[in-house]
Amino acid sequence: MNKNKFYIIITFIIVFLLNFDSVYAKDQAPTPSPQIYGMAAITVDMQTGEIIYEKNIDSKIYPASTTKLLTALILAESKSKNSTLTYTKDAKMQPTSSLNRDIHPIDIGDSMSAESAMDAMLMHSANDIAYMIGENLSKDIPHFADKMNKKVKDLNLKNTHFVTPNGLHNKDHYSTAYDMSVIGRQAFKNKWIRETINKSAITIKTKKGISFPIKNTNKLLGKDGCIGGKTGYTDPAGRCLVAVYERSGRKILGVVMKSEYDPNDTYVFNDMEKIINWSYSKKPDILYKKNSIIVNKTLKYKPLIVGPHVNITIPIKVSDNVLYYENAVNKNELKQNIKLNNLNIKNLNGTNPIGTLNIKQRENSKDYKLYSSLASNQLIKKVLPFYIAAFVILFLVILIFILILRKFYFNKYNKNPLS
Repeated sequence: MNKNKFYIIITFIIVFLLNFDSVYAKDQAPTPSPQIYGMAAITVDMQTGEIIYEKNIDSKIYPASTTKLLTALILAESKSKNSTLTYTKDAKMQPTSSLNRDIHPIDIGDSMSAESAMDAMLMHSANDIAYMIGENLSKDIPHFADKMNKKVKDLNLKNTHFVTPNGLHNKDHYSTAYDMSVIGRQAFKNKWIRETINKSAITIKTKKGISFPIKNTNKLLGKDGCIGGKTGYTDPAGRCLVAVYERSGRKILGVVMKSEYDPNDTYVFNDMEKIINWSYSKKPDILYKKNSIIVNKTLKYKPLIVGPHVNITIPIKVSDNVLYYENAVNKNELKQNIKLNNLNIKNLNGTNPIGTLNIKQRENSKDYKLYSSLASNQLIKKVLPFYIAAFVILFLVILIFILILRKFYFNKYNKNPLS
């Protein structure tokens, strides 16, 4: 090998090593949040309640037919699958999408099982069946809306108000991506609803024998872990979608609201896939690293039974990485609360927990154990002068006592000399 080639190889190696860290950093750079058509969206870990992805999650938006998840929840809590529901006049007046207008006319007074009604409402998104459910569970729709809004209040939702059971447009009928995520998770907890939104196709019948073959309007069902969802659309609301995914045992719920309605009806589904895929790949951010000091606490300690106190500054560390998903909502709302309950000299060796750090973000709350990070030599340095002083004082006291005693005996023997 000639010298020129040797120098070229050495130069290449040096340049590569100098740039290795920056190349690696680029590879490890966080993936930016996906850009979507939806005006508002959210993803939530269904086990922990943690918000992973967020976009305008508290903006009031028309929810369209995703409203039917709450209607389904009230139905599931009020009736059994075998209960009979009667088709009403107001139900027949509902526009498409409806069984009556899309598939086959239904006579007023005909009936079907509550299970068939649930299938029609959640799979076909039948507006007429949602109305039928509302009128069968209350004397009229305004009274059913009262039931809906009571449920909203029970779920502690602050930005939702419903007027109709099917979500057709009304200026006073609104929700948010966050509130719909709560409704979606609550609905998914119900086995009947969970089984219904997981069906891809079914045929239902009325009591008079009219058959209705229906398909699920959720195009993502069965794809890449999607195990259920509810679609929605009106002109003012745009395209809306609530969907639940399960991958490797982990469930994430997504909500997209006011997305575009394109000719092929793909935008809202693409939006959902983007935020779900990103959420599954997203790793929690580190708020505090394991063994990092999060607070210093002053402890008053009395080295001796008598005498003054000494102030000991105790650095307090967290035992594990403190993790959270960094986004605008979590950063603004994250609350930290430190509770110390075993702060005494016996627990300063770092082996026993002396308290907890609570991290809270909306629905998610997690505790981390706290330990003392005080080195033993620091404690010794603090208390050693007191022990030395105590030893010196004790020595002087003993010495003085001996001298006094000696003088006493000396005086005694001088007064009574031996004859």
